Amino acid sequence: MNFQHTEDRRMLADTLNRFVSEQYGFETRDRIARSPQGYSRDLWSRFAELGVIGALFDEADGGFGGGGFDIAVVFESLGRGLVVEPFLDTLIVGRAIAHSGDVAQKAALGDLIDGSRIVALAHGEPDSHYELARVTTRAQRSGDAWQLNGAKAVVQHGEHASLFLVSARTSGDDDNEAGVTLFLVPRDAAGVSVRGYPRIDGGRAAEVTFDNVTLNDDALLGTAGAGFATLEYAVGCGVLALCSEAVGAMDVAKDYTLEYLRTRKQFGVPIGSFQALQHRMADLLLEIEQARSAVINAAAALGAERQQRERAVSAAKYSIGRIGTRVAEECIQLHGGIGMTWELPLAHYAKRLVMIDHQLGDEDHHLERFVALGRE
Repeated sequence: MNFQHTEDRRMLADTLNRFVSEQYGFETRDRIARSPQGYSRDLWSRFAELGVIGALFDEADGGFGGGGFDIAVVFESLGRGLVVEPFLDTLIVGRAIAHSGDVAQKAALGDLIDGSRIVALAHGEPDSHYELARVTTRAQRSGDAWQLNGAKAVVQHGEHASLFLVSARTSGDDDNEAGVTLFLVPRDAAGVSVRGYPRIDGGRAAEVTFDNVTLNDDALLGTAGAGFATLEYAVGCGVLALCSEAVGAMDVAKDYTLEYLRTRKQFGVPIGSFQALQHRMADLLLEIEQARSAVINAAAALGAERQQRERAVSAAKYSIGRIGTRVAEECIQLHGGIGMTWELPLAHYAKRLVMIDHQLGDEDHHLERFVALGRE
């Protein structure tokens, strides 16, 4: 199979890498990540103007990409700059709408692609333990409307989203795939409360509660009780994006460490000349290439049937979780104490790699899921 990127993807990667390098340096990124807003509206609009958001969606939905390798190219470049703008939730929510939305709902995709609307996935709950089917937020039929009650945790950019994609249970037990329903809930709907806070790896997230939120049928995404398949597909796109982001971050952490080994001297010679450190670095480079291969496999399988797609995605996330943590630890250890300082960009790449493992399921979760999918 030919894994060479098309000319369009190579151009996109070159353009995005150059933009991130020139306009999104570490000092700029650090200032944005620690700001009260947690992202830059101006840079978000400029990313949209470059066509970066559009590359995440099919032509039929107003984009010009949408394939697994398009997602991988974009998020690998974003990972190289530790970009904190709301790309991940835009991808997940947008792909869910494209997958199951009606004509009116799909018409709103244009606002996502041009960057004029911020959206967020409100799915995870305090006791869900990464299980997609575990949904305790409830939506009950009340006359011609729905009454939504529950709480969602760690909603990325939840303070600034104007629309939430919310998973709720309309029937069945808390762990059943059947009975999960998806709703598009406006941020300003009566009964929606948002409490924001900074994330440890930069940017902001929020706890979102729904207290007797009244929703009409036009808020329903897809069919009532049958939202799990859409949720699984959209989150799978998000997992691929996170894995690709991690590969970009690993590459930068590797480059920082190689440069440090070449310049830091002990006993009058660069420490990179010490054989023990050379062996450790060689092992790390092999691990990073294994992670890259897992991402390529997941990107190639994104359009395949469910079992093949989901196993490839979980295999990639398991590999990224294990290897990303090792890259973070090794790069810091090879730097020594300076590797832990806030002023050194490496520390932030290491922190992001560790946190990626815990987004949308950690390595233990995805290993167990990979095995379970193989039994189906």
